[in-house]
Amino acid sequence: MMDMPQLTVKLTARQQQILELIQNAIARTGAPPTRAEIASELGFKSANAAEEHLQALARKGVIELVSGTSRGIRLRGNSLRQLNQSRDPQFSLPLPSLSQLALPLIGRVAAGSPILAQEHVDQTYYVENSLFQQKPDYLLKVRGMSMRDVGIMDGDLLAVQSTREAKNGQIIVARLGEEVTVKRLHRTADHIELLAENPDFAPIIVQPDEPFEIEGLAVGLIRNSMLM
Repeated sequence: MMDMPQLTVKLTARQQQILELIQNAIARTGAPPTRAEIASELGFKSANAAEEHLQALARKGVIELVSGTSRGIRLRGNSLRQLNQSRDPQFSLPLPSLSQLALPLIGRVAAGSPILAQEHVDQTYYVENSLFQQKPDYLLKVRGMSMRDVGIMDGDLLAVQSTREAKNGQIIVARLGEEVTVKRLHRTADHIELLAENPDFAPIIVQPDEPFEIEGLAVGLIRNSMLM
């Protein structure tokens, strides 16, 4: 079988400079730069100038822009390959495909702060997008064994799709005041129940006047054993 030729994307000198800045930031810190950081590094007067160049790179298919987060930049194609060839293996899962997602791993979340705020991102993982039927937006490290009976174990990484909507019976990431928890959703006529999948844990009853938000849906799982 003949090898398919690789398409070469022609970038301007400035676009190449920005692409290399993104690759270097991810390789060094595990996260892409913000627009403001790009502007500062390259001497732009405002973050809007950086955004225009990023939009051009996205149109050429070398990056993908993700809305809703200040660091929503994902490498694609050859730009991702170049990064993976230079990365320390301990910082990325050993998955061979170039069709990968850059998923932030979210740590402790403060009350009233968006779950994807940069100060909550502990690390970024590059994972095969075919692992998930629905595209996740971030990973959340599971703490405890309350969802043991559906195979969600302590230390696993739960893949989460950001949403404020969920149906009864779905496994959700919920915010209760200052806490974030993973449970199965059950709405009744007058309250919400968050159900564990372990008989050792009682349901959490959320009354209408209590602080409650749905942060996302569980759409996949990366086993703790895969991260060793």
